[in-house]
Amino acid sequence: MSATLRPSPISATVDFDAQGVQHGFLKLPISIDTSAWGAVMIPITVVANGEGPTALLTGGNHGDEYEGITSLLKLASTLKPEEVRGRVIIVPMMNTPAAEAGKRTSPLDGGNLNRSFPGDPNGGVTSQIADYFTRVLVPMCDVALDLHSGGRTLDIVPFAAAHRLDDLAQENASLAGAVAFGAPYAMMMFELDATKLYDTAVESQGKTFVTTELGGGGTSTPQSLALTERGVRNFLIHYGLMAGEIEKPTEPMVYVDMPDASCYVQSEHSGLLELTVSLGEMVQQGDVLARIHDMSRTGAVPVEYRAQRDGVLIARRFPAKVGMGDTIAVVAEVVESLERAGSLSAPKPALSSAPKPAESHSSAPNPAESHSSAPKPAE
Repeated sequence: MSATLRPSPISATVDFDAQGVQHGFLKLPISIDTSAWGAVMIPITVVANGEGPTALLTGGNHGDEYEGITSLLKLASTLKPEEVRGRVIIVPMMNTPAAEAGKRTSPLDGGNLNRSFPGDPNGGVTSQIADYFTRVLVPMCDVALDLHSGGRTLDIVPFAAAHRLDDLAQENASLAGAVAFGAPYAMMMFELDATKLYDTAVESQGKTFVTTELGGGGTSTPQSLALTERGVRNFLIHYGLMAGEIEKPTEPMVYVDMPDASCYVQSEHSGLLELTVSLGEMVQQGDVLARIHDMSRTGAVPVEYRAQRDGVLIARRFPAKVGMGDTIAVVAEVVESLERAGSLSAPKPALSSAPKPAESHSSAPNPAESHSSAPKPAE
């Protein structure tokens, strides 16, 4: 980060070095039609107790992903200092303007926060928020958890994920946290363009980082919230910030890898989407995943989209209406292990039994047990 950048215009109403519980705001000055001398008020909670690591927990990076927002609002209201070893910084709604509007992006400047890092203190609102996290909050933390789900346009099987990194020790530490989170799936995730992601901003500072996808459709369910809350607790226990036993899904965790961009199936047509495969269902290369029907006329033959690889359907477009460029399906490879060959990482942590894991609201079968029932390619 350049030393020539001015200090962030954001100020915090909490003391990050104080012990105990503090609830406050990150205040970003704005001047808009409805508030000439206003501020974006981003809620923040800090819970600290003695010496120990710092965890940065975030939700609402996108404003229509509610599992993370809701679970962190609940945690901020209930977490007590005596439960913590070290410091937990909780920001339930990173992009508060987007969350308040119920949108993926900010209504103030149209900014997608997770495509705005490392940010700029002289940029728009979204870029200034990204800059504050990059230069102020991330340097404070040892481990970071960013809670995502599919929002209004995607539905996704519940997983926690890490990324392939140049630093193998950092990669293994993140992967161990993704497994410890205890979602039904653990993922090694491939991003289409990682350059401006929050993930990259955190990882580039050498921090341990775990991300998630925990459902979608622009809603949450009792099951998805229970899974998220349990996963956050598991994360804090795993990295030594809380005492207790890690809980795991009652079904065997499924490991999935996204080796490259062929996992993503994107539409080259506009129309009405007919999915032929359910979330969590196994497919083979060439299987029909979806058809897109022309809405401008009758009698037109629908366009078929096929799997480019063997694997499990981990994500699907949620709205039936689809446009050119929309991702309509994501297929990941089911693997025995996510560790790289020759890795010296620790084995999976021993996990205790727990209630049955939540599923995406589209109720997906376990790919470890299911068989492909996707339609075969048309002759």
